[in-house]
Amino acid sequence: MTTFTKRTTSLMVHEKDLLNSLSTLNNEGLLLLPTDTIWSIGCDATDEVATRRLLKITSERQHLEILVDSIEMLRQYVGHLHPRIETLLSFHARPLSIVFPEVKNVANSLNNTTQRIAFRVCQDTYCKQIIAAFGRPILTTKASLEEDETPESFGNIRSDVFSIVDYISKSRNGRSTAETEAVMVTFDEKGDLVFLRD
Repeated sequence: MTTFTKRTTSLMVHEKDLLNSLSTLNNEGLLLLPTDTIWSIGCDATDEVATRRLLKITSERQHLEILVDSIEMLRQYVGHLHPRIETLLSFHARPLSIVFPEVKNVANSLNNTTQRIAFRVCQDTYCKQIIAAFGRPILTTKASLEEDETPESFGNIRSDVFSIVDYISKSRNGRSTAETEAVMVTFDEKGDLVFLRD
């Protein structure tokens, strides 16, 4: 097991699992992984081929979320980060996904999709380690091809999902993730929150 340190937090991920996850993301692959909410399918949010692959397996009504490891990384991919939103992200206890009116530096297909895309500063140490080592955000959708299914545990994932991903994370295969889906919000010009999912 390899220990990586960021700021004052010690993050531990099995080295082989980390290397396989990074190889998948670096080669336009789809990764099945647990997040701080549910099990998800993820890919490089900046890679056109990878994002098209993920968009192809999601329905128009499914939400997409881009996971970043920090507020600093978030600033690189959104047009404007209102101070109120930054404060909220710093102190919000539950996973919080925010829909921004403008995104940048992501794959072009994400600017053209009609699907709602939110950003989330990931709180889960496993995901944060992968994103930090990868150095780019991960585009995710829930690990289900059915709109009404929400895979909170590895055991809830149907076999048809296994056949479309390139690598399956070995982390927490035996237990549930910490939460259900994240609170999802957007905000107006004044920085006031508008709840889309709570």
